[in-house]
Amino acid sequence: MKKRDAVRLSCLRMLKTALKNLQVDKQRKLKDEEVQGVIFSLIKKGKESATEFRNAGREEIALKEEAEVAIFYGYMPQQLTPEDIEKMLREIILELSAEKPSDLGRVMKAAMPRMAGKAQGKEVNEIAGRLLG
Repeated sequence: MKKRDAVRLSCLRMLKTALKNLQVDKQRKLKDEEVQGVIFSLIKKGKESATEFRNAGREEIALKEEAEVAIFYGYMPQQLTPEDIEKMLREIILELSAEKPSDLGRVMKAAMPRMAGKAQGKEVNEIAGRLLG
């Protein structure tokens, strides 16, 4: 607030509200995984909004959304690169002896706990599908 960074202040207020709402719904203190889930959902919403605004010709609002997403990423653990995700998925596929696309569910079930908070499920799913396909 003292730095008068309006975008960061708006993001933190949005995050605080989302966390408070979830805490009230759960009626208990939130776990770290739940907090990361809330941040990931805000990131996902921000990316989707930026895409929609850009498609509608509202570039200035899309840039604002992308700035907010960047701020939220600052509160997440270091994200895995696609190469790191692929390497981990190859190891999991070997462990599970997965060979065909129908094994995607088993691979995802094993992969997501290992990558929780470090990668988005959609990206992991796309890479796993490509590896199994």
